[in-house]
Amino acid sequence: MKCAIARTLVLLLASLSYPGAIAADFRSCVKALRGEAAAKGITAQTFDRAMAGVEPDRGVLDSMDNQPEFTTPIWDYLAALVDKQRIADGVAKLAKWAAVLADIENKFGVDRHTLIAVWGVETDYGRNMGKRPLVRSLATVSCFGSRQPYFRGELMATLRILQSGDVPPADLAGSWSGAFGHTQFMPSTFLRLAVDFDGDGRRDIVGSVPDALASAANFLHKAGWASGQPWGYEVRLPEKYGGPSGRRAHQTLAQWNYLGIRRPDGTALTGGERAALILPAGASGPAFMVFRNFDAIFSYNAAESYALAIAHLSDRLRGAGPILAAWPTDEPGLSRTERRELQQRLIDRGYDIGEPDGIVGQRTRDAIKTFQESAGMPVDGYAGKRVLNALKASAIPDPAK
Repeated sequence: MKCAIARTLVLLLASLSYPGAIAADFRSCVKALRGEAAAKGITAQTFDRAMAGVEPDRGVLDSMDNQPEFTTPIWDYLAALVDKQRIADGVAKLAKWAAVLADIENKFGVDRHTLIAVWGVETDYGRNMGKRPLVRSLATVSCFGSRQPYFRGELMATLRILQSGDVPPADLAGSWSGAFGHTQFMPSTFLRLAVDFDGDGRRDIVGSVPDALASAANFLHKAGWASGQPWGYEVRLPEKYGGPSGRRAHQTLAQWNYLGIRRPDGTALTGGERAALILPAGASGPAFMVFRNFDAIFSYNAAESYALAIAHLSDRLRGAGPILAAWPTDEPGLSRTERRELQQRLIDRGYDIGEPDGIVGQRTRDAIKTFQESAGMPVDGYAGKRVLNALKASAIPDPAK
């Protein structure tokens, strides 16, 4: 399936080198979308105002097949999302929004630590909500790509949001896929589950933190959240474990006990719940027993690494420690602070990679490859501890020599 998607994107990107042809295709598609919008109760005025001057966004197509929760090693993914800075910022947000969070807990039954963790993982507490105009992004993938019917539905939902006036047009910006706001709702999810929690008469997950957090709570509540129950916890496997695993392989805790699964301290699992065992890096890495609340988090964005990031961050915000078992790698992931340091050290050596923002993009990877080659290291472009340590140990070249 991934190969088919990749081939589709290659053909699409090739077609974008012919601007006249692509523009004609897009205009034809927009004309069809206008008729579809009218059939769904969206006025011509709303559609024409939203689509005025909109052109396809090639960058959206570039991003479609490169989602980090599916392509990044789990230890890298967690290192960047659950680091000291995000934990400290989350603790500060818990204090700042304590009263609002208490009201949300009372209404929806979802604990404050999980909600703040969702906010932290999704947008770094509102710092990175995305800057791509939703209408342009969704119009692009409504007309090109392998998931046009799905994205057409999201475009129509976006137009309904504009027509309702819940979110100002200028604020409808987000990710390449159309997710927006503090807690990154897709437009159709917004229509179904967003709530007006601050009482101003609008459901605004961009301009209102209470609306965004309450909307996330409503999502998790409707996804089956069990109030007062844990998402799960780390466990220890018996040696050479070869038994069942996977989020859908539910058994009673008594059955998991029988298979030799234990708490990290060696004590038995207790309780009458059914649970699943997930092994995000295989049997040689950390193992977790997960309950229905993990599934509720998973439904927010269907990737185990994503759900584990939120679950683990929520634990750290409660005061729990890091994951105990080691990941099966000799190149542990870098925190955002370490990634920024790595980038700054590359910049100090004259590499043009832009601002040191902690996001390892293509320019950073290319610079790492060049440095690795000059330092006699294996050339893979990987932003890990070895490269950072090598940068620390090597002298900065003198530009005058």
